[in-house]
Amino acid sequence: MRTESEMLDLILRLAKEDERVRAVGMNGSRINPNAPVDPFQDFDIVYLVNHMQSFIEDPEWVDVFGDRLIMQTPEAMALFPSELGERFSYLMLFTDGNRLDLILAPIQEKDMYEKEDSLTILLLDKDDLLPETSAPTDQDYWVSEPTGILFDNCCNEFWWVSTYVAKGLWRKEILYALDHINLVRNMLIKMLEWRVGFETDYSVSIGKNAKYLEQFVDKQTWLTLLSTYPPGEYEAIWGSLFKLCELFIETATYVANSLHFDYPYSTERNVMQYLRHIKDLPSDATVI
Repeated sequence: MRTESEMLDLILRLAKEDERVRAVGMNGSRINPNAPVDPFQDFDIVYLVNHMQSFIEDPEWVDVFGDRLIMQTPEAMALFPSELGERFSYLMLFTDGNRLDLILAPIQEKDMYEKEDSLTILLLDKDDLLPETSAPTDQDYWVSEPTGILFDNCCNEFWWVSTYVAKGLWRKEILYALDHINLVRNMLIKMLEWRVGFETDYSVSIGKNAKYLEQFVDKQTWLTLLSTYPPGEYEAIWGSLFKLCELFIETATYVANSLHFDYPYSTERNVMQYLRHIKDLPSDATVI
């Protein structure tokens, strides 16, 4: 596996030799002082370039970075709508285990690029067009304090979608039920995120897909959360749904009391009664 210095030397050598590349920036976990170091960390690189279309029209130009296991260019795929505007990305996993996420951006976007992510360092600036970046920080990714409206919306979404899970379970539509229980869990994780934010004075990040959440919650909360990921069995999914409800109630009432929000007790009571009723509803019922 090539070392970090070997990869960065290659990335910068190409940039220096190609006149179209005018500046190089680096983002992501490799410059985040709070991120754990491991061999799976991506190299998140941005080339600010002239004549961007000339790169896109020559798909083999990225071969210089090494032998690839697989590559994805999302902006060239019909399956996913582009989210990068004029930018173009090459997501590359190499046979030596390194991964490079390389984004091409028009040099005209230099002012936008330098301001959009606090986890940014400048590796190369041929024309001295960009100011020196400040020390990288993950502050842009810290948990934000919720408003009362966001809190209310999260509660409403949790309880509303939980009824879809119950409907899918009664109908024996297991994939439908599993799909919606994941949406319910997302609202629980959002609420847990806000609890962590309150308890840390909104000074930490729980990471993409809540990957650092375990560090900030007690062991029992963590184990309960894990227990809500059910096997493909109807009774197990029912059990997971009620565990989700119990943990959500505990967490949401804590957040509400801490931030002086109104928790929707009547909604909780109504939906919990409905869920228990649907669980016990005979499979041949013609009315609810």
